[in-house]
This record gives sequence, structure tokens and C-alpha cells, in this order.
Amino acid sequence: LADGPAAVRARVLDVSGDRVTIEFPALDGETAPEQLLAACVSGEWADRGDFESCRLLEVEWPAGFPGPAFPAASGVAVGAIVKPALGLSPDEAASVASELAAGGAVLIKDDELQRSSPERVRAIDAAIPEHVLYAANVSGADADAIVAAGARALMVNAFLVGLGSIARLREYGLPIFVHRVGSSFLRRGGAVSVSARVLAELTRLLGADYVQVGSFSPRTFDTDEEVREQIAAGLR
Repeated sequence: LADGPAAVRARVLDVSGDRVTIEFPALDGETAPEQLLAACVSGEWADRGDFESCRLLEVEWPAGFPGPAFPAASGVAVGAIVKPALGLSPDEAASVASELAAGGAVLIKDDELQRSSPERVRAIDAAIPEHVLYAANVSGADADAIVAAGARALMVNAFLVGLGSIARLREYGLPIFVHRVGSSFLRRGGAVSVSARVLAELTRLLGADYVQVGSFSPRTFDTDEEVREQIAAGLR
């Protein structure tokens, strides 16, 4: 607000063509995902009637984020998804996972549509080698029961259930795969939107060990450059 305290009031630092740099002192030191989302990523600024076009391109994040708990593996690693997403019994899912592991996958995850169950976790855990991670989808599931069943990693639809879920899942001490489903509504918002780079960076900083990006193909809406931006953001 224009009449707010000067020490915390947002102010324009630079205008270069159609690119504007804004300083937001009120967020100095802020690391709560919900507060950052509300204030600068998907908050009321996007609701304003006097905004005809605005895209959040990048953020200089404050220090203090936890970041990933597990280092990236060296070299190229193969990941895979249990398909079809729905309809497979625990034993059928385990059979698919076993074949994926035999084909070289070192990370196997459930689809974002498939909420995992303890029975599914136990079946898959018994069917794959010890070095292969199985990321069970705990979105809307009983995470305690999933972990107790032997999940080796956890997957969450964090943009749907809340980015704060990443911090809560870190308490289990397992690698976390954050699916990006739901983020497209922020990225593809027409005249008012958020860049892929911002969302990938924030996901990683909040503690995601695996950050999903698009693909170098028409299967997803990402351009090749946006895919590269997201990969670079995950490596920071």
C-alpha cells in the first residue's frame, strides 16, 4: 500500500523496457512457502483489476531455505512411472515395477493420479532390488502408514495439497519427489502468469529432492528453453 511503512513497502528499483524489478523488503528472511506464495507468487497482485499483463519472471529468494536433503546421483539416472495409473492391483503394480527395475530404472514412482496404499507399497518393495527407490504417492493418503509399509521415497502433488507439505514430509527422512501437477494454472494463466523458473526454484529450495520438469517434446506445453530453465533451477 502506498501509505504503508516505508521500511517494508515494495518499491520499483528499475524499469527496462517491459521488464520491471521490484524490491519487497517485507519478505526479507521469509521462508514460509505459504507466505511467499501469497505475497509474490500467486497472491492478490494477480487479482488486481488494473493489471492487464504481468508475468513473474524471477525471484531473488531470501536465505534460509532447507533445500534438498539428498544429493543428486552422479551421471545419468533412469526413472519410470507405474502405468496404467489406475486399475492395477498391488501385485500387478509390483510386476510392472519389477520389469521397470530390470530395465534399468533406479527410481520408480506412482502416477500423480494414483494414491498409494500400504498394500501397494509392500508389494512393490518386495519386488524391486534394494538400490531402486520406489516413491509412493502420499497426496491425500496416510503418510504414516505408507512409510511404515516400507516406502523408500515419497511423492506429493505439492501444488495441489500445498507447498508446505514438502517440509512436513521431510520429517520422515526419505527422498521427496514433488510432482508439478497443478502448477500449470500459474504458468499458463494468459496475461497474468508465473515463469517455470520461479516455480522450479521454489520447489527445490523448499526441500524437493526430485523436481519434475517438462519434456523436449510436444507432449507437454513447455518450450525447450523453459525445460532448460527448470533443469538449471533444480541445479542451483
